[in-house]
Amino acid sequence: MTALVIVGHGTRSAEGVAQFAALVERVRTRAGGTVGDVEGGFIELSRPPLTDAVGALADRGHRALVALPLVLTAAGHGKGDIPAALAREQQRHPGLSYAYGRPLGPHPMLHTALEERIDAALAGADRADTWVALIGRGSTDPDANAEVAKVARLLWEGRGYAGVEPGFISLAEPSVPAVLDRLRRLGARRIVVAPYFLFAGVLPDRIRAQAREFAAAHPELDLRVADLIGDCDALADLVLERHEEAVRGDIRMNCDTCAYRVSMPGFVDKVGRPQTPHDHPDDPVGGHHHHHDHHHQHPEPALRPGEVAIVGGGPGPADLITVRGRELLEVADVVVVDRLAPQGLLAGLRPGVRVVDAAKSPRGPSVGQDVINTALVRHARAGRRVVRLKGGDPFVFGRGHEEVLACAAAGVPVTVVPGVTSAVAAAALAGIPVTHRGTAHEFTVVSGHLPPGHPNSLIDWAALGRARGTVVVLMGVDTIGAVAAALIAHGRAPDTPVVAVQDAGHPGQRSLPARLDGIAAVAARAGVRPPAVFVVGPVAAFAEEPALAASGH
Repeated sequence: MTALVIVGHGTRSAEGVAQFAALVERVRTRAGGTVGDVEGGFIELSRPPLTDAVGALADRGHRALVALPLVLTAAGHGKGDIPAALAREQQRHPGLSYAYGRPLGPHPMLHTALEERIDAALAGADRADTWVALIGRGSTDPDANAEVAKVARLLWEGRGYAGVEPGFISLAEPSVPAVLDRLRRLGARRIVVAPYFLFAGVLPDRIRAQAREFAAAHPELDLRVADLIGDCDALADLVLERHEEAVRGDIRMNCDTCAYRVSMPGFVDKVGRPQTPHDHPDDPVGGHHHHHDHHHQHPEPALRPGEVAIVGGGPGPADLITVRGRELLEVADVVVVDRLAPQGLLAGLRPGVRVVDAAKSPRGPSVGQDVINTALVRHARAGRRVVRLKGGDPFVFGRGHEEVLACAAAGVPVTVVPGVTSAVAAAALAGIPVTHRGTAHEFTVVSGHLPPGHPNSLIDWAALGRARGTVVVLMGVDTIGAVAAALIAHGRAPDTPVVAVQDAGHPGQRSLPARLDGIAAVAARAGVRPPAVFVVGPVAAFAEEPALAASGH
């Protein structure tokens, strides 16, 4: 197995040297025997020198090495100084060969590490009104400076910060004070200065000092400085990834941040997807030669960062959600869920998805709904993809339209995905068709939340009593006695068949048949609890009798 020598430039900071040594040890541990051997050394300023590290590997019989420059960008150190030092080592050790690894950045592992450092500095403050100043080393090589600008853009994409601006501590503009002044003029009130540096050193200390100086001159700003990337698992794993590339002779172009190859925040739905022809949203429709029909065969889930989808999850089982609903859950950053939403769907969410439990909202239902509406708007404004997962269909007694109105009022784009409502599904899962030729040509779905005669009720019980079709009662466990009495009082026959279906679609599903005048007593005796659906009308006679079927009668 090829040995690895990790090459640092060197620093006068004892803390920085200690962090480098700790990383070398971490790489050795995490390699777990997959790398021939691991040593680290510096080309100047610090011990151990590179020559000791290479000498140690040569003494242990290694003749083929991967030399990995521990630099974030390909600038003078990585392009010139370190290769020159390695050429001197080859003269010292005849027969020694080495493959030179690529610089570490830009890479999603580093961007995630930066994001974690920024979040730690924010300590819970919202990203949506936070600007980030990403401060690189600075170089006389424009390519290296351009790479810092690229990282700033990649750090902004899909993470919901107000903006990310690049700056430099030496040799390049804008300087730290200049970039902070630029953000202040853009209206920033909270700024996190994020040093794009691996370890402690003179330049990161200078960034902190200049940020403090700027903050003192502008007390109206909330200015914070994030930690350095530092010795961490992500950095060690990236070193090992670069080692493996060099062993393979991988000289591909940089695809580490290509959204079709790796998962990038806010673009997870692109990975592995064919790049089908599509219309650019800014183009007039039909404005160019892309093949519209071909594109529409592969529509991508229409949920972008900062948008909300109100999704009907279906009647309970995880596999009764729509295909579109499941696709949107797969790209969600935040899922706001309530008690009746299919809990099985939560197990399949991507790691790191934030699940907000709306069932725990405080006090009464109206206050709870306000809390939910606020959460949807807040997470969307922070640049997240938000799915509001509801049971059944969002517009059937689900208060889904209130959530649509709240998002619209806040200027948050919102879309609705219909779901299979339990009003139809519970009956079907119990073997009852809500309509049947020659038996019922209509069905009415009513909420039993308010009993007949309640001043706020909008239901015409007299009309339902006269009607001959199917009545499906949702949320009626506590009121089914009063509902049955009102229907009988207005003309329904007391012996009209009724079935109570509890926990439809779940292993504990049960169906309780009764007459209309006896359903309340049957449900009470059996201890029926929500969620339960009551199906009233001649079609209820079609209900399967599981007990009879099982006993062979």
